[in-house]
Amino acid sequence: MKIAVTGKGGVGKTSFAATLARVFAETGRNVLAADADPDANLGLALGFPEDMVESIEPISKMRKMIEERTGTDKDNTFYVLNPKVNDIPDKYGKLYHGVRLLLLGTVDTAGGGCVCPENTILKRIISNLVLQRDDVVILDMEAGLEHLGRGTTSGMDQFIVVIEPGARSIQTYRNVKRLALELGVKQVRVVASKIRDEKDEQFILEKIPAEDFLGFIHYHPSIMEADRLGKSPYDCSPELVKEVKDIVQRMGGENL
Repeated sequence: MKIAVTGKGGVGKTSFAATLARVFAETGRNVLAADADPDANLGLALGFPEDMVESIEPISKMRKMIEERTGTDKDNTFYVLNPKVNDIPDKYGKLYHGVRLLLLGTVDTAGGGCVCPENTILKRIISNLVLQRDDVVILDMEAGLEHLGRGTTSGMDQFIVVIEPGARSIQTYRNVKRLALELGVKQVRVVASKIRDEKDEQFILEKIPAEDFLGFIHYHPSIMEADRLGKSPYDCSPELVKEVKDIVQRMGGENL
């Protein structure tokens, strides 16, 4: 499975992505979790030690490596569009708890359709992860929709949009679905997070088509406690792990 997890900021996107990665790793699968959020928190959510997370440099900031791989000149006028990237995940990723973490970073640009060496490298890495590797690949995307405009996620099998019970989250899901279809990603599915009661559940079920809906993640104090302790929710919230395992089964994944 090659999955891009997206959604508005603050909806529990990273907690879900991290727990999903740990659940797949529990089955013995090779799992690569790629953090493409500028506010990079996936490593801590996976349970990586803080010093290990801080030692990982984002790929998008490795200017010397990017220049070497793309052959760019100082003005970014000419560069290779198909640079070698197949060794990057193993060379620059860090493995812990059965999950290899790759910090992609983002490209600082005022335009959504950036064509530049950094963006070329990121797109090629994601393409390699999707087409050339047998790993389960989970991308924790930046909040919002800019990554869809850059097209860095066009090769993914599916998008999972994490939403909360509110009109703005529903609008985000609809916008992601529209843009993903334009990129050729036909499967856009929804996980509803921070669910408190039956009223929240009913709101989601009325707004999201049944074929797109994967399941609920209810509000669990243990998730907040994990964040306060700087630990992975996978290690602190058995309720969350159970709900994510149920979601994996609905995705057509492992019988967990």
